[in-house]
Amino acid sequence: MSDVIDIHTHAFGKGWLDLLVAEGGPDYGTARMADDREYLVEKGVPASVLQPEAFDYDVKLQQMDRFEIDLAIVSLTSPNVFWGGEGISAEAARRVNDDMAGGQTAHPDRIRWLASLPWQYPERAAAELERSVANGAVGVMVTATIGGKHLIDPLFAPTWQAIDRAGLPVFVHPAAPFGAREAEFTRERILMPGIGFMYDTTLAVARLILDGFVDRYPAIKLIAAHGGGFLPYVAGRIDMFFARDTLAEKKISRPPGSYLEAIWYDSVLYDPGALALCLEVSGPGQVMFGTDLPMGADVDALHELVDGLPGDQARAIRSGNARQVFAL
Repeated sequence: MSDVIDIHTHAFGKGWLDLLVAEGGPDYGTARMADDREYLVEKGVPASVLQPEAFDYDVKLQQMDRFEIDLAIVSLTSPNVFWGGEGISAEAARRVNDDMAGGQTAHPDRIRWLASLPWQYPERAAAELERSVANGAVGVMVTATIGGKHLIDPLFAPTWQAIDRAGLPVFVHPAAPFGAREAEFTRERILMPGIGFMYDTTLAVARLILDGFVDRYPAIKLIAAHGGGFLPYVAGRIDMFFARDTLAEKKISRPPGSYLEAIWYDSVLYDPGALALCLEVSGPGQVMFGTDLPMGADVDALHELVDGLPGDQARAIRSGNARQVFAL
């Protein structure tokens, strides 16, 4: 087997969590739940288990070794640093980015990282982007919405422009979609990560495509989490409506599905047909290996999924594509 680069794996850092507990209320905090495990809590909903691997890089490396992962590109997850006001948001970004930079310094052959930015405050975001790149960040992580705003909101344009000038990859990761906490699948634990997150990514990336984002920021390498959500499955349907709708403002001149070839995806899919469809709409040069660790994951199944592909495609997905995208 060729070496393996995990482009979808998370770390929090104790400094970030301490700040969240101190300043994130009432929306964000931690709590011990009925299964006797400590959870990150978002607006009253237990979002993710606080695993040791998310805070200790020595423990994370043990997990990587167990699952035959050679290099991890770590990123934060929801709620990222989008809470607490300007000063707190900027401090949260500084803490988590410094923690990840420290992980890379301690383990330069095993750890790389994606910067989190205080997107709602463009000047702060620009400064943190510059500082993070200087400290070794190989890209940026963003959630599918930021503080109730879509990624195409004009507030975020200066940050997108700075990222485009730097030519950096941006990993688009889901959070709970709009209305999720009022919806039935909030109470049904399996449906939020299984369906809700996929919907959140689908809507965010489709909106970017239709807004002309890919044409406007050609140097940004967009990476859609979890195989692009439902995008590969509904690409033909979106194209049909795009061709026939006579009311919507059209900011792109070709079918939106054609833009799926210009986006990258992780392989966190768990189904050979889903991976095959993702490869069909994007191409074998656009998919990279991911696990979602230390969140719930069946890493052996993810390895087997890639192992079932032709050798050249498997090698590209395991590490070759990531080396090109992240300039490793």
